Amino acid sequence: MPNDASLLKSGNPPTQLAPQCPRSYKLEFMASIIQALPTEVVYLITAGEVIDSLTAVVRELVENSLDAGATRIVVALWPQQWRVRVADNGCGMNLDDLQQAATAHSTSKIRNCADLWKIHSLGFRGEALHSLTTLADLEIFSRPADENLGWRVVYGDGGEAHEVEIKAIAPGTVVTVSNLFGNCLSRRQGLPTAAQQIKAVQATIQQIALCHPHVTWQVWHNDREYFTICPATSISQLLPQIIPQVRPDDFQEVKLQLPSSPNSELTTDLALNIVVGLPDRCHRHRPDWVKVAINGRVVKCPELEQAILSAFHRTLPRDRYPVCFLHLTISPDQINWNRHPAKTEIYLNEVSYWQEQITQAINQALRINADSIKEAVHTTRVSKLLKAAEAKGGYIFRPQNSNEDDNTQHSLKAIAQVSNTYIVVEYPGGMWLVEQHIAHERVLYEQLCDDWQLIPVEPAIILYQLSAAQVSQLQRIGLDIEPFGEQLWAVRSIPAMLQQREDCAEAMLELSWGGDLQTAQVAVACRSAIRNGTPMNLQEMQTLLDQWQRTRNPRTCPHGRPIYLSLEESALARFFRRNWVIGKSHGI
Repeated sequence: MPNDASLLKSGNPPTQLAPQCPRSYKLEFMASIIQALPTEVVYLITAGEVIDSLTAVVRELVENSLDAGATRIVVALWPQQWRVRVADNGCGMNLDDLQQAATAHSTSKIRNCADLWKIHSLGFRGEALHSLTTLADLEIFSRPADENLGWRVVYGDGGEAHEVEIKAIAPGTVVTVSNLFGNCLSRRQGLPTAAQQIKAVQATIQQIALCHPHVTWQVWHNDREYFTICPATSISQLLPQIIPQVRPDDFQEVKLQLPSSPNSELTTDLALNIVVGLPDRCHRHRPDWVKVAINGRVVKCPELEQAILSAFHRTLPRDRYPVCFLHLTISPDQINWNRHPAKTEIYLNEVSYWQEQITQAINQALRINADSIKEAVHTTRVSKLLKAAEAKGGYIFRPQNSNEDDNTQHSLKAIAQVSNTYIVVEYPGGMWLVEQHIAHERVLYEQLCDDWQLIPVEPAIILYQLSAAQVSQLQRIGLDIEPFGEQLWAVRSIPAMLQQREDCAEAMLELSWGGDLQTAQVAVACRSAIRNGTPMNLQEMQTLLDQWQRTRNPRTCPHGRPIYLSLEESALARFFRRNWVIGKSHGI
């Protein structure tokens, strides 16, 4: 009989060893390894997934407050003591609910499996409070609005109510979590510093506040007020409290009501609310303010975030990103929240449908209309312009011919040209200065994107001393190029827009230096646009204005530069002090 070593060396499985291992011994051996975990271990594992930081504690408690209908939420933090308190003016809990609230998987949000596809609340798993009893000391004060008495309950490990007593408190709930991770000190050592955790809490509160702008938020740090977020009528009014150095007029908000999804069993109406930072007024160095929220919670959804970034393509300066907050209201049966313990990642049905709706909404927000033309749009730049003008004088007023037809609400009328560079434009709310070159560049760029035409050219354009990379680049964007001799290349097709230009050869060299097709289109548009310093008559200026108004992204050129400077009539009235009373202004 061969030994173990010879069997292993031969590569054959040692089947002949089986008789030496009695079946009863193998079963006994397996049973001693695989066994059910104790209940307290299961709860500890679950708690570690739900509660992983001070931020997670705040998030879970605040979401419970919002589910309770709170309109004022106060968060107090003592990071060095690993203590958090959240107080709200929500509906509160009676004694029966308080005694049951922290037991495992106890919730008022769902009842059966079908309810998982009808979730309208922020919480529904019944894990947060029980997890906190496993990892910390938990105390809750609560009083329903329709009862005269409140209760204080202290919970022990496992969620059982250990102490219960009557307390006189205002309607609402106060939850205090102390000694977080006290039974697992190694968890504290792996967390960020106290300062970093406070900043993380601030970011979490701000994100939740955007989804619930009607709520008042107050955050305290070590018994000192840290920050406050006041309620607002809209998200665009709330954002300046969160993002420094922006104003409500820097944003355009679009709200759309959409029909119910044909694939949904529910009749819930769909809604899209998007707030867009206008690209000529605000943008970021990082994509940290491209945020997506669904049904009241900010989530990570790369497909929708990419749709937002794509919609802003060629409207921002290089290496800059938009400011955009998107809030979707979607039928609950089209969402599966059971993807991440923190519910920050979801499974979303009909992603392509929502990508299309998002793109259309952003295009609508970026258009220039009466709603987006507001006072103090360019406050800083306009004030500097007025100061410079006041120092030099030379204001000229040209009265409009009374026989001319009145301008329509959205019409722009060319009045004059300044320095053969800027078009002076009149519209019902004031006046604009439009930079002619970049306005024309925007027009041409969108024409090229819609219809990129390459035409044959005779005689061919001869280029000298091109590198292999330059030749490859011209071929990549579709140009017909071939060797014409030693260090010579013949270009036999060019973009149609460059056909009549004398500097066509220079344009070909510029295109050969790299970039994709869109980069080439930007370069062609820039080279073909009207140059600054070119005189234009009124008809030419008006034609350009009409073409520019019809573009999809009229606020900035493809490089991200602002195209127009607005000067509202109200600003002019203040500057010329037209609000003065005539008699008093004469000293009467």
